[in-house]
Amino acid sequence: MTALEGEPATLDPARTALVLVDLMDRITALPLAPRSGEQVVAVARELADTFRAAGATVVLVRVERPGVPAQPPGSELVAGLAAEDDLIVVKRTIGGFHRTGLHELLAERGISTLVFGGIATNLGVESTARAAADLGYELLFAEDAMAALTEDEHRAAVALNFPRLGTVVTASAIGFG
Repeated sequence: MTALEGEPATLDPARTALVLVDLMDRITALPLAPRSGEQVVAVARELADTFRAAGATVVLVRVERPGVPAQPPGSELVAGLAAEDDLIVVKRTIGGFHRTGLHELLAERGISTLVFGGIATNLGVESTARAAADLGYELLFAEDAMAALTEDEHRAAVALNFPRLGTVVTASAIGFG
């Protein structure tokens, strides 16, 4: 369901986590659409601050290339994005659940709703969201906290795939009750 202009999404902070995917310098620096990596990070920071202030969980997922002696430059999370109590998950596949312990970390905290942002909309974000849907989480997608390599890829995920998995909203529509 797309609710970009609908009712605000009022969430329970004890049962909700923000999941930000692949907000790393080498990825945010890519030519992206429909917004730049810098714009995605700015919205993601605001969302993370809102979640932290409400006492909700923030999860930062980053990718590492398997089987290489060293990761490429820019493989750490964007500076200043992570806070002390955030969960940091390292993935070695497109999605954030495969062999990362993410599901177990969320289950330990009683999390049942996930709000997604990150790069790339149709790759890391969508793959992680599909696994989350299979695991029974309720899903929201902060459309303005995402970008892809092309606008067409972003729009296809947001308009065609995400509404089948959850609700597409803007970051400003997300709040806590």
